[in-house]
This record gives sequence, structure tokens and C-alpha cells, in this order.
Amino acid sequence: MYSALDIAKYFITLASPEQEDFITNLKLQKLLYYAQGFYLAMFDKPLFTEKIEAWQYGPVVPDIYHHYKQYKLAFIPQPEDFNPEQYDQETQNLLNEVYEVYGQYTAPALMHLTHQELPWKKTTITEEISHSLMKTYFESQLVK
Repeated sequence: MYSALDIAKYFITLASPEQEDFITNLKLQKLLYYAQGFYLAMFDKPLFTEKIEAWQYGPVVPDIYHHYKQYKLAFIPQPEDFNPEQYDQETQNLLNEVYEVYGQYTAPALMHLTHQELPWKKTTITEEISHSLMKTYFESQLVK
């Protein structure tokens, strides 16, 4: 199992600043939510242990929000201590696919999308979104 920070760094390195593809904290939060949800649905276990909470602007991993909050609405710079070899191929494939599908959207678009989904809608603001709720919802989103 990985830490949410490991997964966050992976997503940040997938961004291509030279092509004006950047990640803000808000966008990163939504990517972490989608990665956790699909991982739960596909592998029946969490990708990372940190909790995801329902906040006003959608799902948030509080630990990661606080880690990157100094950037406010600005883009998060590429991590200097990134080691791609720590990620198994299965995880890389899932994260790459999540980024390919959801990374193309802006942070506000992702926020709007998550507000339409049951895990956020069925969780009280500031409460943890349960793994079981995420797993059930994301299983329904898988193409079979």
C-alpha cells in the first residue's frame, strides 16, 4: 500500500507544465479521489490509508491538502524526490488511466463532476467518505 503523498507525487509528475498542463491542490484532490475509488472497485482494497472527506468543493484528502496548501490556487511544482520504481505496474497502469481520463479536466470541472456523484452526495460535509460507499459507486462505473 502507498501513502496518499506517494500517489500525489505520481500525479504531479504526470503533468506537463511545458504544455500548460498543471496540477493545483484542488485538481490533485479530485485525482486522488478517483484513484482511490477505482482502486477499491478493481482490487477490493485501498490504494492509500489516508481518509478522504467530503468538503465544500468536493472530496479531499486532508493530509495532502495541508501538505500543499501553501500553493493556494497556484500550480504545484514537480517533486524533486520522485522515484517511479516504487510503484508496481498494476498501480502505474491505474494511475495513468485515471490521469488520462480525468487529468484533462480543470479543477472546477472535476469539482462539479464529483458533486454529481453518490459518494460525495451521500456524505455529510467534513465527514469521511467511506471505502464501502466509494467501492460500490466505482464498481458501477467500471466498463465490463
